[in-house]
Order: sequence, then structure tokens, then C-alpha cells
Amino acid sequence: MDLLLIDDEASLRRTLRTALESMRHSVAEAASMEQALHLLRKQHFDAAFLDLRLGREAGMDLLPLLLREAPGLAAIVITAHATIASAVEAMRAGAFDYLPKPFTPDQLRLVLERWRQMRRLRNQLANLQEQMRSATPQVDLHTSEPAMQQALDLAFQVAPSEATVLLHGESGTGKGVLARTIHERSGRANGPFVIVPCPSLSGELLESELFGHVKGAFTGAVRDTEGKVAAAEGGTLFLDEIGDVPPAVQPKLLRLLQDRNYERVGETTMRIANVRILAATNRDLAAEVAAGRFREDLYYRLNVIDIELPPLRQRPHDILPLAEHLLAFFARQTGKAVRSFAPDAEAALLRHKWPGNVRELRNAIERGVILAGGAALERVHLPGQVGNPPPPRVEVGGAVTLDALEAEHIRCVLANSPSLEDAAATLGIDPSTLYRKRKRYGL
Repeated sequence: MDLLLIDDEASLRRTLRTALESMRHSVAEAASMEQALHLLRKQHFDAAFLDLRLGREAGMDLLPLLLREAPGLAAIVITAHATIASAVEAMRAGAFDYLPKPFTPDQLRLVLERWRQMRRLRNQLANLQEQMRSATPQVDLHTSEPAMQQALDLAFQVAPSEATVLLHGESGTGKGVLARTIHERSGRANGPFVIVPCPSLSGELLESELFGHVKGAFTGAVRDTEGKVAAAEGGTLFLDEIGDVPPAVQPKLLRLLQDRNYERVGETTMRIANVRILAATNRDLAAEVAAGRFREDLYYRLNVIDIELPPLRQRPHDILPLAEHLLAFFARQTGKAVRSFAPDAEAALLRHKWPGNVRELRNAIERGVILAGGAALERVHLPGQVGNPPPPRVEVGGAVTLDALEAEHIRCVLANSPSLEDAAATLGIDPSTLYRKRKRYGL
């Protein structure tokens, strides 16, 4: 490692330098704040040993300057006047470690090894994040549609605050993407972003997933478990599809929102949560409140900032730019030479109603790039419901089968409904039944 010693005692610098060079580190010395900053501007250092007393200068005053000049530097405070108060102050100011004088070579070796391990973990994390970015298209938040721009402007405006945000929109409109963007633009960006998929769990499991549980709280609870609220400490908790939260969990969620308090399942100890809460739903929560399925007080607590994401069919000018962005990404990912859309593919993309919204568009373009053999993606490479012209309309009383009548009716209802749930309600069937019928008829 390249190390910098900052101490006004020449004898201590010599001793420390000898010990560090025997460990095969490269060492430079500075006797004052001015010398240290001069060296930092000239060359790179992995770590610096900083004495808290530099003659008339205070090493604690130098610490923020060091970290500002070299953000990745490991600042190790050394002092012959160690106190708990100065140790706490140093760590809060960004020091990596704190060593009281005198210290041994083994202590030096240990602190530098800990820094090496931490740096390796940071590099591994950075590599994993880069792999995730390369496996997922970057979010394209550019839009030509006023309704979408209004939603983005509001999201960016409230992102730095601590306000609870409720995102409305059909499945696939990008509510989760926008929630993550709000987190990344907030003061909690360096904290975790934890997602809770509310529809995927029963009431008891959702409560345990959210708040954690203690051993023996229920059958199968063989050990104490921290929940997602604890995992999101210092960051953002995103409650996806919050309209599906069971009534039994809603009062506890209200307490979390209102007082930032919660209890683990099977425990009476009150815990305090340091989290910001974002939520999303594809349901009309006001209608759910009126129907008695969702608590009114919880709705108002969630609805501090309400952002509506329009469906893709209401953003016609965004369809081709989004498709081109996805085309470029999947072409790079697959190593294909696909560079553009053929005219028939562009027409098909613009004609389609996109009931699955941006998620459906993403899947369609990924499929198309995989199947395309040349420089242009053609209509034949897109999924059938996108690539083929719409089937001829059928009329009641005509020479058509009942299946054809049902398929046409479902197609029309889907085109005129704001969400799949609303379409299912209009048809008088469950959303799961609608899903099966859409799959059956290729809708």
C-alpha cells in the first residue's frame, strides 16, 4: 500500500516508517497540515496515519480536509491522548480507525489488513452492481408526454424530502423503477432500498416479513428473524402493491407510518424505525376504502404525495424512443448486430395497445432482438399479439364461434379499461381468470 504519515514528531515518523516499510508498504511523511495536503495533491495514497496533535494544529481539523482531498483514503487516527470522546468524534468525522499510542507492529498490520479486506469487499460490491447494470436496461426517464413529465417532475421535486409517496399506475408502468429513482435522489441514497412485494404473502407471513419475528412466535419460527423494516434502516422501504395488504396487517402498518414504531411478531418490545416509506398500487385505494377493504386512516397516511403514472397506451410519443433504447441495450447484451426497426415493426409497435405497459414492451423487444437475424428487427420477430395485424372484428349474430365473440369482447374491454383489475371487474371474472383467457386468446 501507499501510506502517508502525518505527525510532527520526527522520531515517531522514523519508527513508524521503519515498521511499515518492513511490511513492504511505500511510505511518505508529512510534519504539518500544509505538507500533508501538498503530498495528497501530488500522488495517490491508500491510507494515512494522522496524529491528533500537530504542534499548534489540530489533527481533527485536518481530517475533513484529507477526506475531501482524497475521498477514498483510509484515515487512521493515532494519538497519545486517547479518550472515548475523541475516538467517537474521529469516527463520526470519517476516520477508518483509531489507534492509541503506543501501538505494536501487529496492531498496525491488523488495521491495514482490515482496510485491505474492506476495500476488496467494496470492489466486489462495485463489480456486482456493474454486472446488475449490464444485465438490466438503464432507466430511460426522458419523455415527450406531458402527463408523464408531470409525474417525473413531481417525483424529482419530492425526492429529497422525507415525505411518504404513493405511486399509482397499472402493472408494468414503472412504479418500482420510479420508486428506486426517488430513493437515489434522496438523502438516503447511500442507505438500502428494500422492496416488500405485498401480494405475494399471506397476512401472517407478510407481518413477519415486514417486522420480523422471535423464535417460537409461530409454527416454523425456529430462530429470531429481523424483518424488512430493520433491513431498510437508514434507507427506503418500498411497499409494492400496498392495496393487497390484508386488513389484519393494516393497523400495524399505520403505526409504522404514523409513529415509526413497530414490534416483531411474538415480541412486546417497541422498536423505532429509521426508514422512509414509498408505496405503489394499481388499485383505486379510495374505492377500496369505500368498499371497506382498506383503512381510511392508512390511506390518508400513505397519500401524502400522490403520483399517477400513465399507461403506455396514453404515451404514444414515448413508444418508439423507449423501444429504441431497449433495442440498443439488448443488442449489446446479446452481441447481435440489430440496429433499427423495420417500418412494419415500427407500425406494429405503434398500433399495439400495450396492456402490459413498459414491462410488455421490454419483453417484446428482448424477444425480437434474440430472433432477429439482420440489422433490422422486423414485425415477424415480435410476439404474435404485437407483430400481427389485429384480427377482423366479429359481430354478435354473425357466423362466428362463442370463443371468437369472447376474445373480441375481452379485447375491447382491455382497450377501454385503465387497468387489468378494472377489466376483470367489468367482465365479472377474477384477474387470474382474465390472465388465463388472455393467454388462451393471445391478447
